[in-house]
Amino acid sequence: MSTKKIEKLLKQALLQNGKMYYSLYEFELEEIVADLKQSMLDDNNDYIFSVTENNGHVAMVLIEKSGQMHINEKAREKLKHFWPAAYESNMQKLIPVFAKQLDGGDIPVNGVHQV
Repeated sequence: MSTKKIEKLLKQALLQNGKMYYSLYEFELEEIVADLKQSMLDDNNDYIFSVTENNGHVAMVLIEKSGQMHINEKAREKLKHFWPAAYESNMQKLIPVFAKQLDGGDIPVNGVHQV
């Protein structure tokens, strides 16, 4: 799939409240949860999130420092809560980067420090 097609799918899921797929979370993200948690601890992040796309479907996971985990739409809503004034502008900047990483076979991971 092309970077532009992936970007369009990510925009639908992350900016237009599109459907996300739990089965894709299970297939691609669930297996990296322990690594995400370790990365968050190593980097002293307040939370970490990752998004993926496969065969036209999108999935997302967000993990808080407390260990609380949010999947798909709940992860999107939590990120909107963390970035109330900047969610849309941040996603407009991040989605093309995510799409390029996904097109290259990598799953984007983003650790965040609250200011």
